[in-house]
Parts: sequence; structure tokens; C-alpha cells
Amino acid sequence: MESRTITVFGNKGGVGKTFVAVNLATTLALSGKRVLLVDMDFQAVQDMARMLNLAPRYAIVDLLSEVEQSKEANLIKKYVISHSSGIDFLPAVIHTRQIGHITADSIKPFLKKATQAYDYILIDAGKAFSETLITILDYSNLILLVATPDILAVYQVRWALEVLQSLHFPLSMVKLVLNRAESRGGVAWQEVRTALNCDIFARIPSDGKAVGMALNRGVPVVVDSPKSPVTDAFNAMLKDLSKEGVFIQATEIAKLRTTEDLSKPSDFWDKFGVAQQPGKGIEYGGYSAEEDEILKLKKKIHEKLVERIDTRELTPEALSNPQQFAKIKTHAEKIVSNLLTEEAGAMISSHEERARMVKEVVNETLGLGAIEEFLADPEVTDILVNNKEEIYIEKNGKLILTNRRFVSESQVRTIIDRIVAPLGRRIDESVPMVDARLPDGSRINAVIRPISLNGPMITIRKFSQDRLAVEDLLYKYKSLNEAMAEFLNAAILGRKNIIVSGGTGAGKTTLLNVISLFIPDGERIVTIEDAAELRLKAHSHWVRLESRAPNVEGKGAIGIRDLFINTLRMRPDRIIIGECRGAEVMDMLQAMNTGHDGSLTTIHANSTRDVLVRLSSMMLLSGIDLPLRAMHEMISSAIHFIVHVARFSDGTRKITGITELAGLTEDYQLNMKDIFLYERQGVDNDGRVIGEFKPTGYIPLAYQDLVMRGIPLNKSVFQAK
Repeated sequence: MESRTITVFGNKGGVGKTFVAVNLATTLALSGKRVLLVDMDFQAVQDMARMLNLAPRYAIVDLLSEVEQSKEANLIKKYVISHSSGIDFLPAVIHTRQIGHITADSIKPFLKKATQAYDYILIDAGKAFSETLITILDYSNLILLVATPDILAVYQVRWALEVLQSLHFPLSMVKLVLNRAESRGGVAWQEVRTALNCDIFARIPSDGKAVGMALNRGVPVVVDSPKSPVTDAFNAMLKDLSKEGVFIQATEIAKLRTTEDLSKPSDFWDKFGVAQQPGKGIEYGGYSAEEDEILKLKKKIHEKLVERIDTRELTPEALSNPQQFAKIKTHAEKIVSNLLTEEAGAMISSHEERARMVKEVVNETLGLGAIEEFLADPEVTDILVNNKEEIYIEKNGKLILTNRRFVSESQVRTIIDRIVAPLGRRIDESVPMVDARLPDGSRINAVIRPISLNGPMITIRKFSQDRLAVEDLLYKYKSLNEAMAEFLNAAILGRKNIIVSGGTGAGKTTLLNVISLFIPDGERIVTIEDAAELRLKAHSHWVRLESRAPNVEGKGAIGIRDLFINTLRMRPDRIIIGECRGAEVMDMLQAMNTGHDGSLTTIHANSTRDVLVRLSSMMLLSGIDLPLRAMHEMISSAIHFIVHVARFSDGTRKITGITELAGLTEDYQLNMKDIFLYERQGVDNDGRVIGEFKPTGYIPLAYQDLVMRGIPLNKSVFQAK
């Protein structure tokens, strides 16, 4: 027959768990079963041995070094001591000083080997929750929770059940054994059953005389008093153990998830949810049949969870309230733990994998499904869902294809609705695109059919919770050098108008956040953004404005240009536009030319010189037909400096140039002078970009103005070293 592991546990001392383990093991052995009895109670070392009147010479700790390498099925039998009833007994330790050698990892090979030699393994697991206990429970087919009918014991059992459920052990594998069930003054077993959400598997009556005599003789009561009511109770347990559905089959997760060879390079990424790194030559081969089965299982559990959970609780208000959502999520996790066993017919023998399965299903039902863990990972900066089966992330500057996927296309759509609905945005066939901002500041863009031919798509640009300072850019990320930082500080203090340029994901907003720290506190700052990403919390006088999308009828839209015009009436000291991308550039340039110095903005461009082309193009979009000379005059008088930031192949982001607009040339072209440049020199053996920040030797025209304002700036920062 298939081996069964029964763990006897009680989180209160004196309830009789060792007594139950010994007599149940003896009853099984007397029925002709091969039984191994294991004492893992470290708080009562040798108690079980005394109860059996045995003096073991060896313990589990003595065979740990041998059991992992040996292929001999009967290895354990060389170390056990046999009892006259037929059971084999083996304690975990003999001396308390050996306890430290028994760990969650070291016990796994023993548990696997024991199932090869015995029909039943009974483990007295003690009364304390620990990593070792959780590992034992992972390899168990049945958990017997022992209690006595008193208020304190019932309270402790309820707490133990909550802990077991929080660890995602299904209630179907936990059975209650009520010891001394008919003692005078105790709580009636019917009341205990009402108080606990757990089946009473057995009720062992009180028989102090028979039990006491057996303990004194060192003989199990089922042998010493074969006709006592206590023995009858254990014989009844023996019959109940033979019933179908009592034991949960423990299954190695490797059999469920994958059949791939773990020696392949890609398995490192698979272990952490990553299938490949583009450019590294790792072929992405799709999903195995076992993984398809996992998806089918999750879909079944998801459908049943929706049936069992009270959907009336799942209001947008409840899901956005952290306390209510935590309560709903905990309740859902308990349901999923039980459903996992019902649907799979197995108990996954890994706490981590069991917790992961439960978490994935609950996230898909209540959270953001396959992308939830990436949102929680601080190292992930971008999440790109191309379709239900293709999810990329950016980590450490590298795009990586993960092995996560959504159950269906409709689930991706549900996730999009779940994100945008609380934000007051909508997406449907009439409005198939949406831009929104998550509560943590992350920016999301979603696109659905018909304009997305591959199905719903999600792009999330995560916003770092860590506020960076200029020191981080200097010493941690090496995005600029000290001379450049000193110059930018002076330019901000000197109220110079600055444009930060760069490509998508180059770090424009991050740099804008950092250099805004140079603005003196007390100045009134007004920020204007499409999706609010700027964080100027170091400033006490900061006003934020955000554009608004049109309503269902296509009305009520408020764009950047509308906000900018309104900002001029708000008495700003400085205006910061998150990104300048359209006709608002005309208003911005006019404002910079009429007293609103010290303003900042970002713009998409490939270089500092491309910024001028972009500005000219956007000015034409404003609808005002100006000659090229007039546009150049307006730009040169409004913009003082352009700071360009770029992302390199190794994922690093650096300021590649700081340029001054030094007026117009004789033919009325914009005169651009580079102050600092980043000279790229190559790539090292690890693929890291090698280069150096260098001043060009040019002293900006604005230098004298900065000195006259009393801003300390040494000319040496502009000199090549």
C-alpha cells in the first residue's frame, strides 16, 4: 500500500498528544501494518521512550549524513529500536544538545526515505510552530490536532487552526482528536464542535485507572487493557483511517509544474518566474503540458472561489480600503486552500509552492493577477503585458520575458477595469485607450481591441518609492559627476529655465525630481502633469495640477495647455511641466519670457540639438504661424540650458550632455554651446559601458549672472582636468 504520514500535534501542553501517537501507532502495528513512530517533541525529549519502556541507542540526527546519499530502502531500520507490539521507534534526538542539528532542510531526506520502508509514519511533532514543523506538515497526509474539552484548550486549538490556514493547509487534512472527551467538568464535545471549524475525528474517553496503570508499566494502553473504552476508541480510529478521503496525497510540486531538466541554464530564471533574457541566447520554448494543467486547475479554483465568496463585499470602496481588502483577501485564501485540495486531489508538499499557488489564485481574483508580484518587486521598473501569454518586465535596465501568464484574455481585461475604475477612468470599444496613475504614483497605459490586434495590452511604468537625492546619482548610479551637479545646483538657484531631454525610459522624470531639490524651500511651485509622477515633498509650498480625460460623452477634457493658462493666474514662483508634448509649448515659452524664470520641463528627444527641432514642431502645432527667425528668438530668450539624459545598453542612465543656448548666430540660427559631455569609450568584459564625464572648457554666458546673484560657482568646474 501507499505510505501514509500522520502528524500528531497539539499547541497546548498536557493534552495527551504523545499518548495518542503511541497508542494509535500500536493499534496500526497490531493490525499488521509496518509502522514507524517518530518523536519530534523537543520540549519533552525521552518522554515517548519512557512511555514505551525503550532505551534507544540511535536517533534521526545520527543518520542525517547518510540518509541523503544512500539508496538503500531499509536504511532507517538499522537505526530504529523495535517494540514488542511491532512498531519501530526512532527519536529525533537523544540529548538536548543535538536539537540544533535537526532543521527544516535536514529532515526532508529522512521523511522521503521513511515512506519507502513503512506503511505508516506517525510523528509526534510537539507543541510549537517552527520551520521544522511546517516542513513535517508539508510531507504529511493527515494532521491530528489533539485537545482536551476545556475552554483554554479549545481556544488554543482555534488559534492553531487559524495559523494552519494562514499557512494554506486545507481544513480537510486537519482532524481533531478530543482526549478525555467525557471528563467531569469538561465542555461537552458538541459544544467543542460548534466552537471550532474542524471535524472531530475521534473522542477518547476518560479512563484514569487503565491509562495510569499502562503508563506506570511502560506499556501502551491498547496492549495493557485491550478491553477498555480507551482501546475501543483507538480501534474505531483504525477503522476510520481506512475510509476514503481521510488522507490527502502529498505531491512533489515538480510533478505538477515542470518536467524540464533542472540543469539547463534557463532554470535559474524559471525558478524566479523569468523565462529568458533577450540577447543572452536562451530560447523560450513555451509552456509544458504540466503547466497547462496548472492553468486549468487555477481556472477551476478561480470559478469556484467566485461562487463561494460573497461578491457583495467586493465593492470598489472595499477593495480600495486597505483594512477591508486585507480581511476579504484572508478569507479568500482560506477558501482557496481548501479548493486546491478538492480540485487537485493532492496536498502539495512544499509550503512555498502551496503559498504561491494560493497567492496566484487570490491575486487573479481580487488583485492584479500575474503582474501582482512584479508590482511588489522594488527592482522591477516596467511591466509590459503584450497579451495574455506574454509578460515582459524591465529589471536592472534589462528587458526580460517572464514565464507568468494570465488564464484568459478576459482576465486581462478585468485587471484593466480593476485598475482604472477607482481612478475615474474608463475603457471600452468607444474609448479603447486609457492613461492613468496608480495610488503609488506608477503610470499605466492600457489598450484593448479593436486597436490592439493581440488583445488587451498593459504598460506600467513603476514609480520608485525611494526618493533619490543627487548623492544617489553621483555615487550609486554614477549618472553625473560632481562638477555637473555643482553647476546644475547653481543654475537652479539662479532661476535659469531648463529642459530635461531624453528618450522613453531614459530617466527624465527621475532627474527632474532630483534637480528640483535644489529649489529653495518657500518658493511657490506649481507642477502640471498628464499623470502625476513628480514628487517634491521636500518643498512646503507645492501645488499639483493634473490633466483630465473626457467623460463618457467626450466632454470635460482639461489638457496641459488649459492647466498652464490657469497656472499663470495662481501666482507661481516656478512652473514645472512634467512633459511638454504639444501646443502648450507656446504658452510655456511666453511665460518664461515674461517673468516666470526658473521653470523646468521634460521633452522627448534624441539629443540636445533635437530638442530645438521638437520645440519648433510643437510651436507650429499651436496654430500660430510664426517665421523661423521669430521662433528661434523666442526659444533662445526663454530657454537657458538643456540637460540630456540617455539609457545605455547595460541599463545604466547617464547625463550625456549639458548645453547652453547662447543666443542666435548671425544668420539667426540657435547658437548651442556644450558645457559638459559624456565621452563613451567602449564596453568592458561584463558588458558595462565605459566612459568619462568631461567639461568642454566652455564657460557659459550665464556664469557672470550667477556670480552677480551671489551664487558660489567656481570657474574650475568648467576646466578639463
